[in-house]
Amino acid sequence: MSAEATVKPAGWAGRQGSGARIVDAGAVHLLALALFTIALRSMWFGDPVADFDEQLYSFIGWRMQFGELPFVDWWDRKPFGLFGIYAVAHGLFGSSSLAYQLVATGFAIGAAFLTFHLARRLVDRLTASFAGAITVLLLSAYGSYSGQSEVFLAPMMLGMAALLVDADHPQFTRRAALAMLLGGLALQVKYTVLPQCLLFGGWALWVECRRNAAPRRLAAIAAMFAFMGLLPTVAVGVFYAALGEFDAFWFANFASFFERAAAPQGRWGEKHALGVAPLVVLAGGGLYAALCIRRPEPFGTWMFYAAWAASALVSVLLPGTVYLYYYAALAAPAALVSLPLLNRASPLKLWPALVLSAILLALLSLPDRRAQSLQERGEVQDIADAIAPHVGSKTDCLWIWDGPAVLYRLTDSCVPTRFVYPDHLNNALETGALEVGQVAEISRILAQRPGAIVTADEGMTIRNREALALVEAALMRDYRRAKSAQMHGRLITAWVRRD
Repeated sequence: MSAEATVKPAGWAGRQGSGARIVDAGAVHLLALALFTIALRSMWFGDPVADFDEQLYSFIGWRMQFGELPFVDWWDRKPFGLFGIYAVAHGLFGSSSLAYQLVATGFAIGAAFLTFHLARRLVDRLTASFAGAITVLLLSAYGSYSGQSEVFLAPMMLGMAALLVDADHPQFTRRAALAMLLGGLALQVKYTVLPQCLLFGGWALWVECRRNAAPRRLAAIAAMFAFMGLLPTVAVGVFYAALGEFDAFWFANFASFFERAAAPQGRWGEKHALGVAPLVVLAGGGLYAALCIRRPEPFGTWMFYAAWAASALVSVLLPGTVYLYYYAALAAPAALVSLPLLNRASPLKLWPALVLSAILLALLSLPDRRAQSLQERGEVQDIADAIAPHVGSKTDCLWIWDGPAVLYRLTDSCVPTRFVYPDHLNNALETGALEVGQVAEISRILAQRPGAIVTADEGMTIRNREALALVEAALMRDYRRAKSAQMHGRLITAWVRRD
């Protein structure tokens, strides 16, 4: 507990209203964080093409309401829990993108609140508020401004940290078990959080060992932690086994991960040095301030945050191919590690917090992003309007070779393949990582003569050349250009079948 939390203000005794004012002060900071988060993320509210991956998660979550399942009816390798979040969002708020964006904003507010709560162990309320705001800014800066999976993970991992940070809590073992269950739920959003879960599990066991737990008891606690962490994933596996679809679950969730080829960039792209600069400044500045300016107290708490940040970095670098948006996993831990730099009680006062927050806000270029978002949501609707008369709900399906997957929903079209995400069939890195051959599946789709096909002038990844040749030949032979528009720096074109 921080010193501020234990020391009563002068004249506190016998004054009934002082306690209320103390509570109100904290509530004001939390309200400000909530309003800031909503204002920041509202830039993208209602934008169905704000980002790429979330269009797939939204489609599958939406279709789950009709009894269709991930891995069986629609293929992807993300865990079941992520699609479950989207299913709940669409069940509560409808089929539009605003549904999951509202839910994601709730998760982002939760991340800001938990960052504030953890920061209060080291700093005052105002500094803690800046840490919460920086977490929200970093989530948006690294692509989690709409519905990317990291925004749902952030409060889960923060929740684990909040349950485990107090090693002296009398209910530590019970809280640790709950933290492991929370980590298990996080694994069902994205498996790459495993290094963070292992760090937190190892910390909890070290605390138990420090409490002189007998070897047999320590082994029992370790088994309980493992059980709680694996429970959500095992439950999903049992569910699919009961349906006779365990093989589909296993391949999509685990086997396919190791069969996907790594991109030439590997774990470090040419633009990553500039992209990770905000995290380096925050974490590096916090480390320098902790060691050379003012030691944070309690120092063990700050070290706990630093260890978490290191494990989050391992999470980022776990896949063979690392994209810049993966670094959103470091948003909260980097904000917490930077606390010695942000702390207004340090010799630098509040200037680092003000300057760094302003720089992050400026880097987001919100007016430009808002204008781009408004333009692109209009463009995708124009493309959908051009496609809709040429596709049907049962025949003459739309097929998106490359482009916004949300067009399936916007046009009310049937889908000719369970590989609904374009990247799965056009990406050369996925060759051999699917349950079918890319060329064979594309040949089958083209044989159905889709009512419309959507293409992009440039691939998001390395394209399968043989598959591309099949698509280009079909377009030249059977289709005409109906509508083109610029989206996210690419020319998206809708082609409709010649009658």
